[in-house]
Amino acid sequence: MPSERPDLPAHLEALDRAGLLHRIDEPIDKDTELHPLVRWQFRGGIAERDRKAFLFTHVVDGNGHRYPTPVAVGALAASAEIYRIGMGVASIEDIGPHWARAAAHPIDPVEVSDAPCQAVVRSGDALEAPYAALDGLPIPISTPGFDVAPYLTAANVITRDPDSGVQNMGMYRCCLKAPMTFGIMMLASTRSGGNTHWKKYRARGEKMPCAIVVGCPPSIAYCGPQKFDESLDELAVAGAIGNEPVEVVRCRTIDLKVPAHAEIVIEGLVDTDFLEPEGPFGESHGYVALEDYNMIFTVTAITHKRSPVLLSVISQVTPSESSVIKRVAYEPQFLGFLRDTLGIRGITRVSMHEPLTNLRRVMVLVFKRGVPTTEIWRALQGTTTLQASCGKYVIAVDEDIDPQNADALLWALSYRANPERDIRIIGPRERGHGPRSDRRGSTDSAMLVDATMKQDLPPLALPKREFMEHARVLWEKLGLPRLSPESPWHGYSLGEWTDDWDAAAERATRGDWQENARMASLRRRGNIEPNSPVERDQG
Repeated sequence: MPSERPDLPAHLEALDRAGLLHRIDEPIDKDTELHPLVRWQFRGGIAERDRKAFLFTHVVDGNGHRYPTPVAVGALAASAEIYRIGMGVASIEDIGPHWARAAAHPIDPVEVSDAPCQAVVRSGDALEAPYAALDGLPIPISTPGFDVAPYLTAANVITRDPDSGVQNMGMYRCCLKAPMTFGIMMLASTRSGGNTHWKKYRARGEKMPCAIVVGCPPSIAYCGPQKFDESLDELAVAGAIGNEPVEVVRCRTIDLKVPAHAEIVIEGLVDTDFLEPEGPFGESHGYVALEDYNMIFTVTAITHKRSPVLLSVISQVTPSESSVIKRVAYEPQFLGFLRDTLGIRGITRVSMHEPLTNLRRVMVLVFKRGVPTTEIWRALQGTTTLQASCGKYVIAVDEDIDPQNADALLWALSYRANPERDIRIIGPRERGHGPRSDRRGSTDSAMLVDATMKQDLPPLALPKREFMEHARVLWEKLGLPRLSPESPWHGYSLGEWTDDWDAAAERATRGDWQENARMASLRRRGNIEPNSPVERDQG
């Protein structure tokens, strides 16, 4: 018998214990209500720390049909904390190093003969009955009003290279077309294993075996959206994430191996002779993807646990669950690449702007003060090389700038960057992830900006920290409205500040401002123009 290992239901129980799960037992229409309900926690002003997973136990469709299978949404990455629990690490800061170790030291899967995901098997004539095939799965419509069909958004699609035998797993959208048919969009770009495999099978004149896995254990599901070399099996990386080999089982009707503890596995063949229009669909870049010719998948078997859970992901306009899945892994990946691979000195953080821009377009590099300009430009240029679709606008800032605050970024651009000297345009580059309605070309360019301080500046003109903290205590004592401090909320030195000025300011707070005036009067000068700066070495 297979061993007891963390799976999706165990993860949901862990989220429930942590107070991070909404259980909805009321009837919810999968095509008009389910995704819009969860979407509100991403567009309703709810802070990321307060987002939760949803488990819908009473799922219906517009015809009143009730599905026996519950649907979970937000369970992978409604927030970084949910992602942390799924990764099994102690803190959010541990996610990046854990990913790096797993990618560097993969653990090969182990094959088993008895698997929970094959407790129920339907193939052949058993798929012909109503609600026995794909129509029996409560697949939601993600973007009601624009999507043309229900879509699997959390599918981990497994294919195999017919030459090397190495399997690949990617997270691709699957459009429900008929009880036995999906349309699948496998990215026709570099490092998309499924598309590469399809081309090889097409050259052979063979259909491509394909397994669509729904509801993997989180350690496996997180590997689908990541970008690994095509020679690396994502299930081996997942094993390293979970610190033990992933148990896999051979499919019943095709020659592929799938995670034994998945909730649902849909086995089938992808046509290599024909493509069919697929879409429109609300995509993760935040626009509706219009119709494209994509792959046709025909079911050969459906297997699942005795009481499975169907997993779905909130995507489309960011922030979304799909952007959190990428952000918490991509940011440390880029930092490690710049700091460890390229040896960039003084870089402390990489932040990928999430709201609306979807991570890839705007990236911010945070540096310690005093880093040589040459290092900053090496980092700016290096950022655009790790992933072809990332880094359209790359901005370097100092540590006092909050990279997630657009106002702070504009502040740095306004006072710390000279456009003539500190901005460079590079290209051509791959256009990258975005709406495909623009057919004017496949290339784009990138803007690199050094918005770090090139010299010392006067202090930020806000009261010093101790005075603001004291005022906050007084504010709360007076019962004034609740504060939500925005950075920066106190003044601090930016280098151009002397001990004499500091002492004078301290005297002023004690009421001894007249002494400052007396000392200034001793330094009167003639034959000088108004607004001439006072030399800093005068005492």
